[in-house]
Formats: sequence, C-alpha cells, structure tokens
Amino acid sequence: MKDKPSRPKAPGRKPGDSREDRLKAALKANLARRKAQARARKPAADDK
Repeated sequence: MKDKPSRPKAPGRKPGDSREDRLKAALKANLARRKAQARARKPAADDK
C-alpha cells in the first residue's frame, strides 16, 4: 500500500495556519462585512 506523499508547506505560511484557521478568519470577515452592509441599509428602510 502506498502512502500519500506529503505536500511541501507553502513558503509564506506559518505552521499554525491550518485550513480551519483560514476558514474561521474568512467567515469572521464575511460576517463583519454583512453586518456593516445591514447597518448601512437600515436607515434607508426607516425613511418611509
């Protein structure tokens, strides 16, 4: 049975930068952006 060859680390990555950490950071940034967009839209909806 062959073992999968290990991939070399990307040169700019720290050992602690796992896929999970990157996804968590992207999710947090996305949520903050969506909240900011919702806050920006809210006054426009109240001007009726």
